[in-house]
Amino acid sequence: MAVIELRQLNKVFQIPHEKRNTLYQAVTGFFTPIPCETFHALKDISLSVEEGEMLGIIGDNGSGKSTLLKILSRILVPSSGSVLIKKRVTPFLELGVGFNNDFTAAENIKIYGIIMGLSPQEIEDKSDYILEFAGLTRFRDTKIRNFSSGMQVRLAFSTAIQTSPQILLLDEVLAVGDIEFQKKCLETIQVFKNEGVTMVYISHDLDSVKKYCDRTLLLHKGEQVVVGDSNEVVERYQAHNLA
Repeated sequence: MAVIELRQLNKVFQIPHEKRNTLYQAVTGFFTPIPCETFHALKDISLSVEEGEMLGIIGDNGSGKSTLLKILSRILVPSSGSVLIKKRVTPFLELGVGFNNDFTAAENIKIYGIIMGLSPQEIEDKSDYILEFAGLTRFRDTKIRNFSSGMQVRLAFSTAIQTSPQILLLDEVLAVGDIEFQKKCLETIQVFKNEGVTMVYISHDLDSVKKYCDRTLLLHKGEQVVVGDSNEVVERYQAHNLA
């Protein structure tokens, strides 16, 4: 059964080009329409994702990967086309949004856990494990403002995985942390995969895409190049980049 269905999906952004250096330009410009450039971030994307499938999305920077995930997570609205999602979505995008810099790691776990849908009792039961998974146990009472961006994302990821996702959206979860933490992330992905969780996974780590993804979508400048066997799609992408 398909739990995600995209049909002729398009996303267009209007990018304003405005430069006013003088007071006169600012005043007169108020009555003049701002010239805009039309940017097609996604063009006619059509595909389905089956329940329990792990779909990889690869492509160069600016190819539309993150835009597609933001549409699936309902952060963005498509300009045209249709998006049908039949299960609850848990997005691992922009991890750490909602953290308060003046609160400690332990306090932020409580806040972020509620945002991710955990009950107060679940948060209480899992706080020690979350800190241990993130490698931040000794920073339990340290304010978030003293954390590096990588530490914050590790804490957010470690909290978010305590949910019971049905559809999981993963955007570059291996981009932060050391080798040990990346290994933990991949082990978690394998657990979710074994449990039949549907996943959509963006990564520049092509080895992990080949290993874990059942199929992979290749995007180029917002266009759907091919979707199919992960090994074949990755090889095609590598051949294109090396040519």
